[in-house]
Amino acid sequence: MITAGIDCGAKNTKTIIIKDGQIIGKGMVLTGFDQNKAIVASWEAALKDAGISEGDVERTCGTGSGKNSIKTADTQVNDIKAMAKAANYFFPNARTVTDVGAEEGRAVKIDENGNVVDFAINEKCAAGAGAFIEAMGRALETPLEEMGPLALKSDKKIPMNAQCVIFAESEVVGLIHAKTKKSDISRAIHDAMASRIVSMIRRIGVNEDVAMIGGVGRNPGFINSMQRELRVKNLYIPDEPEFGAAVGAAVMAKEEA
Repeated sequence: MITAGIDCGAKNTKTIIIKDGQIIGKGMVLTGFDQNKAIVASWEAALKDAGISEGDVERTCGTGSGKNSIKTADTQVNDIKAMAKAANYFFPNARTVTDVGAEEGRAVKIDENGNVVDFAINEKCAAGAGAFIEAMGRALETPLEEMGPLALKSDKKIPMNAQCVIFAESEVVGLIHAKTKKSDISRAIHDAMASRIVSMIRRIGVNEDVAMIGGVGRNPGFINSMQRELRVKNLYIPDEPEFGAAVGAAVMAKEEA
């Protein structure tokens, strides 16, 4: 059976195509102002990558903040269920999963079948999402993709307020004026955000096998901070974590067929 999952997020729109349990195609584009255009573009990219036609896809499930714009979807699923199913697909032993994207952070406790047992959400606050690192990078005059590797060069712990982006930005400016090394400031930024995410995870319970999806999973500085804060040896992350929710939606499309 061939199913597809479309995740229309605030920053990117992703499509995943799965055949008999294996990912065969994927596509991702910037969402921009036109969600419908982004949905079509990511869908066409995934079909091309899979080498199939639209008619070969038997069921499609939509998720993400723009899921209501996915008119071609046979069904819809919320972000929480999608991330739970994604974690179970990639890491069957995981019972705790976090999804940290551009504008939101979430944590879910799941059972052995990927069903949601409990969850917590970082309610639309940039301090617990990728936008926080991006904003702090602007203050440091450092590109987003360089922030994580820069943090890895530091072994110094500097406390920082991650409750508000505005206050945190003021702290960064103060550290810059105090001639603090950029690497130390970058680590402080990642540590502050990781602390916020981990406190959310602890509300639902932490097991040894913690999985993470979402675009921030590509940031090595954040992963390093998360491992220290969680006190776990391994944080399990798929090769392309940004496609996590789309994978979960594709799995749900098959389960609800």
